[in-house]
Amino acid sequence: MRAYLDIETTFSGSISVIGIYRPDVGTTQLVGGGVSDLRLYESLEGISTIVTFNGSGFDLPMIRKRLFADLKAEYAHRDLLYVCRKRGLRGGLKVVEQILGIARETQGVSGWDAPRLWHRFETYADQSALTTLLSYNYEDVVNLAILEALLDGDVAHELVSGVQVLMK
Repeated sequence: MRAYLDIETTFSGSISVIGIYRPDVGTTQLVGGGVSDLRLYESLEGISTIVTFNGSGFDLPMIRKRLFADLKAEYAHRDLLYVCRKRGLRGGLKVVEQILGIARETQGVSGWDAPRLWHRFETYADQSALTTLLSYNYEDVVNLAILEALLDGDVAHELVSGVQVLMK
Protein backbone atom coordinates (compact mmCIF):
# COMPACT_ATOMS: atom_id res chain seq x y z
CA MET A 1 0.00 0.00 0.00
CA ARG A 2 1.23 3.49 -0.94
CA ALA A 3 0.94 6.87 0.75
CA TYR A 4 1.62 10.17 -1.05
CA LEU A 5 3.28 12.67 1.28
CA ASP A 6 4.14 16.37 1.17
CA ILE A 7 5.02 18.88 3.89
CA GLU A 8 4.78 22.64 4.24
CA THR A 9 7.11 24.61 6.49
CA THR A 10 7.17 27.92 8.35
CA PHE A 11 9.63 30.80 8.07
CA SER A 12 11.50 29.32 11.07
CA GLY A 13 11.76 25.92 9.37
CA SER A 14 9.28 24.02 11.51
CA ILE A 15 6.63 21.87 9.83
CA SER A 16 3.22 23.55 9.56
CA VAL A 17 1.43 20.84 7.53
CA ILE A 18 2.02 17.20 6.68
CA GLY A 19 -0.34 16.04 3.96
CA ILE A 20 -0.82 12.33 3.35
CA TYR A 21 -3.02 10.90 0.61
CA ARG A 22 -3.87 7.22 0.78
CA PRO A 23 -6.09 5.72 -1.92
CA ASP A 24 -7.68 3.46 0.72
CA VAL A 25 -8.68 6.18 3.22
CA GLY A 26 -8.34 9.58 1.49
CA THR A 27 -6.34 12.55 2.70
CA THR A 28 -5.14 13.34 6.20
CA GLN A 29 -3.53 16.67 7.04
CA LEU A 30 -1.56 17.11 10.25
CA VAL A 31 -1.59 20.83 11.01
CA GLY A 32 0.26 23.05 13.49
CA GLY A 33 0.13 21.42 16.92
CA GLY A 34 -1.28 18.29 15.25
CA VAL A 35 2.10 17.66 13.61
CA SER A 36 3.71 14.92 15.70
CA ASP A 37 5.59 11.70 15.18
CA LEU A 38 2.75 9.73 16.80
CA ARG A 39 0.08 11.16 14.50
CA LEU A 40 2.38 10.73 11.51
CA TYR A 41 2.93 7.03 12.25
CA GLU A 42 -0.81 6.56 12.91
CA SER A 43 -1.54 8.10 9.50
CA LEU A 44 0.97 5.76 7.84
CA GLU A 45 -0.25 2.58 9.53
CA GLY A 46 -0.34 -0.28 7.02
CA ILE A 47 1.73 1.62 4.44
CA SER A 48 4.76 0.00 2.81
CA THR A 49 5.79 2.74 0.33
CA ILE A 50 5.89 6.54 0.62
CA VAL A 51 5.75 8.53 -2.62
CA THR A 52 7.00 12.12 -2.76
CA PHE A 53 8.29 14.75 -5.16
CA ASN A 54 11.77 15.79 -3.99
CA GLY A 55 11.11 14.03 -0.70
CA SER A 56 14.69 12.73 -0.67
CA GLY A 57 16.01 16.28 -0.65
CA PHE A 58 13.41 18.06 1.46
CA ASP A 59 10.36 16.35 3.01
CA LEU A 60 11.95 13.26 4.55
CA PRO A 61 15.07 15.05 5.90
CA MET A 62 12.83 17.76 7.45
CA ILE A 63 10.60 15.14 9.08
CA ARG A 64 13.69 13.39 10.44
CA LYS A 65 15.15 16.66 11.75
CA ARG A 66 11.93 18.03 13.28
CA LEU A 67 10.11 14.87 14.41
CA PHE A 68 13.04 12.44 14.75
CA ALA A 69 11.14 10.04 12.48
CA ASP A 70 13.39 8.35 9.92
CA LEU A 71 10.78 7.45 7.31
CA LYS A 72 13.44 6.63 4.73
CA ALA A 73 14.77 3.84 6.96
CA GLU A 74 11.30 2.52 7.85
CA TYR A 75 9.47 2.58 4.50
CA ALA A 76 10.24 2.04 0.85
CA HIS A 77 10.43 5.47 -0.82
CA ARG A 78 9.72 6.52 -4.39
CA ASP A 79 10.75 10.05 -5.28
CA LEU A 80 8.90 11.08 -8.45
CA LEU A 81 11.35 13.94 -9.03
CA TYR A 82 13.93 11.39 -10.20
CA VAL A 83 11.39 9.43 -12.25
CA CYS A 84 10.50 12.69 -14.02
CA ARG A 85 14.17 13.57 -14.62
CA LYS A 86 14.81 10.16 -16.22
CA ARG A 87 11.93 10.89 -18.61
CA GLY A 88 13.18 14.36 -19.52
CA LEU A 89 10.64 16.23 -17.39
CA ARG A 90 12.43 19.16 -15.75
CA GLY A 91 11.22 21.67 -13.19
CA GLY A 92 9.32 21.46 -9.95
CA LEU A 93 6.06 19.65 -9.32
CA LYS A 94 3.90 22.52 -10.62
CA VAL A 95 5.91 22.75 -13.88
CA VAL A 96 5.63 18.98 -14.43
CA GLU A 97 1.89 19.11 -13.68
CA GLN A 98 1.45 21.84 -16.32
CA ILE A 99 3.44 19.86 -18.90
CA LEU A 100 1.29 16.77 -18.29
CA GLY A 101 -2.01 18.66 -18.04
CA ILE A 102 -2.70 17.98 -14.35
CA ALA A 103 -5.12 20.68 -13.17
CA ARG A 104 -4.98 22.71 -9.95
CA GLU A 105 -7.54 24.95 -8.29
CA THR A 106 -4.69 26.63 -6.39
CA GLN A 107 -2.93 27.60 -9.62
CA GLY A 108 -0.39 30.34 -8.88
CA VAL A 109 0.24 29.31 -5.26
CA SER A 110 3.75 27.93 -4.76
CA GLY A 111 5.88 26.42 -2.04
CA TRP A 112 7.27 29.90 -1.41
CA ASP A 113 3.75 31.04 -0.46
CA ALA A 114 3.27 28.33 2.19
CA PRO A 115 5.25 30.07 4.98
CA ARG A 116 3.49 33.37 4.21
CA LEU A 117 0.07 31.73 4.40
CA TRP A 118 0.95 30.01 7.69
CA HIS A 119 2.27 33.31 9.10
CA ARG A 120 -1.00 35.08 8.18
CA PHE A 121 -2.99 32.32 9.87
CA GLU A 122 -0.86 32.21 13.02
CA THR A 123 -0.40 35.97 13.42
CA TYR A 124 -3.78 37.30 12.31
CA ALA A 125 -6.03 34.21 12.66
CA ASP A 126 -6.63 34.52 8.92
CA GLN A 127 -8.81 31.49 8.20
CA SER A 128 -8.73 32.10 4.45
CA ALA A 129 -4.93 31.83 4.52
CA LEU A 130 -5.19 28.47 6.32
CA THR A 131 -7.86 27.28 3.87
CA THR A 132 -5.63 28.21 0.91
CA LEU A 133 -2.61 26.49 2.50
CA LEU A 134 -4.57 23.30 3.18
CA SER A 135 -6.08 23.31 -0.33
CA TYR A 136 -2.61 23.77 -1.81
CA ASN A 137 -1.19 20.89 0.25
CA TYR A 138 -4.21 18.70 -0.57
CA GLU A 139 -3.64 19.22 -4.29
CA ASP A 140 0.07 18.46 -3.85
CA VAL A 141 -0.56 15.01 -2.36
CA VAL A 142 -3.52 14.02 -4.54
CA ASN A 143 -1.71 15.18 -7.68
CA LEU A 144 1.26 12.99 -6.72
CA ALA A 145 -1.00 9.96 -7.16
CA ILE A 146 -2.17 11.24 -10.55
CA LEU A 147 1.42 12.01 -11.59
CA GLU A 148 2.60 8.55 -10.59
CA ALA A 149 -0.25 6.92 -12.54
CA LEU A 150 0.62 8.98 -15.63
CA LEU A 151 4.33 8.22 -15.32
CA ASP A 152 3.60 4.51 -14.94
CA GLY A 153 1.14 4.53 -17.85
CA ASP A 154 -1.81 3.65 -15.63
CA VAL A 155 -5.24 5.18 -15.81
CA ALA A 156 -5.52 7.50 -12.83
CA HIS A 157 -8.10 6.00 -10.48
CA GLU A 158 -10.90 8.05 -9.01
CA LEU A 159 -9.52 9.77 -5.93
CA VAL A 160 -11.23 9.86 -2.57
CA SER A 161 -12.13 13.45 -1.72
CA GLY A 162 -12.44 13.11 2.06
CA VAL A 163 -9.96 15.19 4.05
CA GLN A 164 -9.15 14.67 7.71
CA VAL A 165 -7.46 17.64 9.40
CA LEU A 166 -5.70 17.06 12.72
CA MET A 167 -4.80 20.23 14.63
CA LYS A 168 -3.91 21.01 18.21
